[in-house]
Amino acid sequence: MSHSFLDQLWIARFVILHGLGVTVAISALAIVAGSALGVLVGLALAYGRAPLRLLVRAYTDIIRGTPVLVLVLGSYYISAGVGVDLSPFASGVLALAIFCSSHVGEILRGALQAIPRGQTEAAKAVGLTFGQTFTSVLWPQALRQCLPAWVNTAAEMVKASTLLSVIGVTELLLRTQEVISRNFMSLQFYFLAGALYFIVNFAIERLGRYVERKTALSA
Repeated sequence: MSHSFLDQLWIARFVILHGLGVTVAISALAIVAGSALGVLVGLALAYGRAPLRLLVRAYTDIIRGTPVLVLVLGSYYISAGVGVDLSPFASGVLALAIFCSSHVGEILRGALQAIPRGQTEAAKAVGLTFGQTFTSVLWPQALRQCLPAWVNTAAEMVKASTLLSVIGVTELLLRTQEVISRNFMSLQFYFLAGALYFIVNFAIERLGRYVERKTALSA
């Protein structure tokens, strides 16, 4: 049986690798775009004026309370309904990035509000602009607090990418199912897919640990 599985794995190697590549690309784009947007969301929640803060709070609460699958289907079908021609890949990245931004924004808000207000006032007293205060004073401290939760969020994006198969994105899970439909080796190939997802998330965890060490050394 193991020899048969290795034969089938060799036959399906390019299909599996293609699916893995799509999963990594979607996850990376969603994490980067979602984290960038999440920084803006976190700043608005922590320092925005009341109307902006209320608007962004509604955004984060709605997105965090919506299942990822609903966001995926909504980004695909609503964009088509309003005349925006997004591919399944782009729709999937958009949905995951929006979901990621709401979590990163909330994580950053908590980290920023945990920093004593006196540090912001001291930076203002020496003539620093808000941008300079954020990059030089607030961000380095917030980053160290955010990293563990950010790693968890990034790992969730990888796992959530499996939902994109419902709109036809040929990511790892869908490719695995296609292979299984031809050779009926469900256990073996699902185990392989699980191992590949673990490797991707383990790489994210190690990257987070590396950044954590670097920020600790620069503290």
